[in-house]
Amino acid sequence: MRPMRYLYAATLLVLAVCSCKKDDVIYAPPTTPSHEDNRMMKEMHEMMRMMDTMNMSGDPDTHFAKMMKMHHKGAINMSKIITSEGKNSFIKSMADKMITSQTKEISELDSFLINHVSHAENKEFNMKMETSMMKMHKNADLQYLNGDLDHDFATLMIQHHQSAVEMADLVIHYGHETVIANMAAKMKEDQEKEIGELQDWLLK
Repeated sequence: MRPMRYLYAATLLVLAVCSCKKDDVIYAPPTTPSHEDNRMMKEMHEMMRMMDTMNMSGDPDTHFAKMMKMHHKGAINMSKIITSEGKNSFIKSMADKMITSQTKEISELDSFLINHVSHAENKEFNMKMETSMMKMHKNADLQYLNGDLDHDFATLMIQHHQSAVEMADLVIHYGHETVIANMAAKMKEDQEKEIGELQDWLLK
């Protein structure tokens, strides 16, 4: 009887090992594409790098206008990749709309900066803007990107737009100039609408 017990135990051990190996194959987590190799993330990182090196001295209106110009340029660069290489017609139309609207807003921000006489620097505003930018950095790096241009554009543009909304809220609260407050309010309205549209597309 003892040999049979040994055979039974050995059989259970083999089955257990095989089961573990099977489970390991089934439940192995998928490999996430490297953010550093992702084209959309490269554009986000380049935009962040440029914003980090900009001279942000000046009042809230000046600070916002300079930052938003660079912010818009990042969105335009990402959008141009989609209009030339994207596959989804809806995402391509969104990208084309962003290029048109944000190119126009950059021109308006340039005109404001040329004619604007700066008010006193507001350190509290600058600190909150810096916090908002750090938040955008972290949130972008936390996103799952799969290498599909349309998917990655929509995913990162949601984070991009959310940071613009936060910046708009800050300048509306701390700024002095009506023209900038009105521009910020319009940007916020437009980008919140686009966030919803991009989220709906990703959830389909």
